[in-house]
Amino acid sequence: MKRILASLVAAVAVCGIISSAANAQSRSGNFDFYVLALSWSPSFCALEGREKGREQCDGPAKGFVLHGLWPQNDRGFPSNCDHPVRNAPFAVMQQIRGLYPEEGLARHQWRKHGTCAGQTPAGYFAEVKRAVEKVKVPDSLNEAREGGRVSPRDIERRFIEANPGLRAGMVTSTCMRGMLQEVRLCMSKDLRGFVACPDVVRSGCRAQNVSAPTN
Repeated sequence: MKRILASLVAAVAVCGIISSAANAQSRSGNFDFYVLALSWSPSFCALEGREKGREQCDGPAKGFVLHGLWPQNDRGFPSNCDHPVRNAPFAVMQQIRGLYPEEGLARHQWRKHGTCAGQTPAGYFAEVKRAVEKVKVPDSLNEAREGGRVSPRDIERRFIEANPGLRAGMVTSTCMRGMLQEVRLCMSKDLRGFVACPDVVRSGCRAQNVSAPTN
C-alpha cells in the first residue's frame, strides 16, 4: 500500500510539472522569435478560399499576401493564450485596413497568435506592420506566370538575395497538394533581424517543384 501511495504521489508531482510547463508555454509574451508567414494568394483561393467565398479571392489575382506574424518557440509555438482582450477593437481594425487581405483573417490572427505576443492589439498589429515593411518580396515572384511551376528552393534563394541578413536556415516555403502555399521567414523577437529556425525549416516543402497558380 505504501508503495502504491508513493507511486501516486510521484505521478501527481510529474503531472504538476508538466502542467506548469504547459502554462508557461501558453503565457502571453513567452516565446523565442517570430515567424512572418506570406501566403501565395492564388493557391489559397484554388485550394479553399474561392469555394468558401473568401474576400481576398474576389477581383484581380494577388501574389504574396500577409498570412500572419506568429510567436514561435525553438520547439513548437503558443496559441490562443490567456489575454484580457480576446477580440481586437473596431478602431484597431480600421487602423490596419489593407494590411491583411481581409478583416476576418486579421481578427483570427489576433485571437490565435496575437494574444501570445504579450501586447495590446494595437501594439501587436504595429509589430506586424513593422515586420512586413522589413521584408522585401522579390518582384519576379509577384509577376504572374501562366501555368508556372516553381522550385521551393529557388523561391527561398530569391528571398535571400532580396533581403540583407537573410540566410539559408532562416526561411522556408510550404506546399499543399502540389501547390506553393506560403513562405515563412524567421525574425528576432525585437524584429531587428532574421534568425535561424531549424524546427520551422524542417516543416517546409520537400517537393522539387510545385505549381504556382496565378488566378
